[in-house]
Amino acid sequence: MLSRDDISRLIPHAGTMCLLDRVIEWNADTVVCASRTHGALDNPLRQDGRIGAVCGIEYGLQAMAVHGALIASARQPVGYLVRLGDVAVSIDFLDELGAELIVRAELVHSLPGGYGYAFALSAADGAPMISGRASIARVA
Repeated sequence: MLSRDDISRLIPHAGTMCLLDRVIEWNADTVVCASRTHGALDNPLRQDGRIGAVCGIEYGLQAMAVHGALIASARQPVGYLVRLGDVAVSIDFLDELGAELIVRAELVHSLPGGYGYAFALSAADGAPMISGRASIARVA
């Protein structure tokens, strides 16, 4: 539906820090994205040759930003993570999820100054292995 280039025009992340490759589907409440960037050698989250599973949270946050831009029909402004909760991680490294990650973000609440989402990462054919909730404050 949307390519990596489209995504990079919608969110404040640039270059190799734009972690999502495409939007598979979205509606007013949810976005589903896919990524293979966890396998890229130049991924800025890589340390000692691997990417820790906790870095999957950033994939979820970027899916949230993409969704915010899509529902606003405008580039997403810079936001700040103000709360992270209910995080569950069932793996050690992102490459344990295989060649492609599926990243899902679901809008939980939206306020004038920010929004809250639930997010989950899974393998292309599996159950979520990283999940949580996050609240973002928008910069005016």
